[in-house]
Amino acid sequence: MAGNGNYLKKHTEALVKNVGIEAACELTGKSKATLGRYYSDNVEHADRFMPVDAVVALEAASSYPHVTSALAELNGAALSYDKSRTNSEGEINTDVIKLSQRFALLMAEYNQSIADGVITMNEAKRLLRETTALQQVLIDMKLHLEDNA
Repeated sequence: MAGNGNYLKKHTEALVKNVGIEAACELTGKSKATLGRYYSDNVEHADRFMPVDAVVALEAASSYPHVTSALAELNGAALSYDKSRTNSEGEINTDVIKLSQRFALLMAEYNQSIADGVITMNEAKRLLRETTALQQVLIDMKLHLEDNA
């Protein structure tokens, strides 16, 4: 865990510095000293990590999800990060329309890619982009449904 802990602490520090120490204190309700302990590499603070709710608050204000990205990497996952989140506002009806549109685009891309019986590397990349876009719409839809539940 020592290597993973150091890795997380470095990303925690990057997150706090990205937001700014004063803003981080205000967003999390933590003091400068407490935030510093979360990314300190001193042995006495080796087992102290930033709480998840503080990470969420800071990453919402950050230009990049530093800690979430680090956690994904440590677990062998990859994130697709899109700050624009074009479908983050709206309602379920908007999500259903976007979902239908994205699925149609994915199927059109698939149809074009498989026409010669072989999916090339470039075609696979285009399919992956469409799949990721479709996944993002599903995530937004899930979040909207959870808000209404």
